[in-house]
Amino acid sequence: MATIFPSWLGGYELNKQVTNPNIIVGDFTYYSGYYHDKHFEDHCVRYLMGDHSTKAVWESGIFGEVDKLIIGKFCSIASGAIFMLAGNQGHRHDWISSYPFEASEFGDKVKSGFARAGDTVIGNDVWIGSECVIMPGVQIGDGAVIGARAVVTKDVPPYSIVVGNPGRVVKSRFNDSEVAKLLEIKWWDWPLSMLKANMDVMCSNDVEAMYQRYLASSEAS
Repeated sequence: MATIFPSWLGGYELNKQVTNPNIIVGDFTYYSGYYHDKHFEDHCVRYLMGDHSTKAVWESGIFGEVDKLIIGKFCSIASGAIFMLAGNQGHRHDWISSYPFEASEFGDKVKSGFARAGDTVIGNDVWIGSECVIMPGVQIGDGAVIGARAVVTKDVPPYSIVVGNPGRVVKSRFNDSEVAKLLEIKWWDWPLSMLKANMDVMCSNDVEAMYQRYLASSEAS
């Protein structure tokens, strides 16, 4: 039987696969979905206009602007991660009922309970663990790590490690000074030739050495 992902060792680059116009993905970001064996759009992205089931409605233009899923470069997304979209999906927990009443059935006094949450934005170099859930409108900073099955309900600072339900920051990958330097150099935006030339330091924890190479390159240019 043919499978989408023949092995858990591999995956595919998302920007070469996604078709939904409301999903924007940077270079080299990949999805490894072996254990769920469904495409990223079919399994991981929920309630986003423009998918297979809502393509015709989206193209009609009646919904206008919607929240988007924006993912940066060099992200690693594990099997079964879930990105929830569509804001509150019409459910108002501050009203008497959270039920999304339809005017066609309940009359013209019905008010829309829909509220957008804003774009869900995943930074660069983010590692998203298996079966974690990212709630609508969340912003995850560059370099963050989201542990398996974490439920992320609020923004995540850059280079933080988040685990649990609800997701909580348990530590930072680097100290404050190192994080500031990594955010300054933005290695994910470097030309590929420059990145390849510095792989010896990229594959280490020596942030200062990487920063010094960035400064030397800036001075040389």
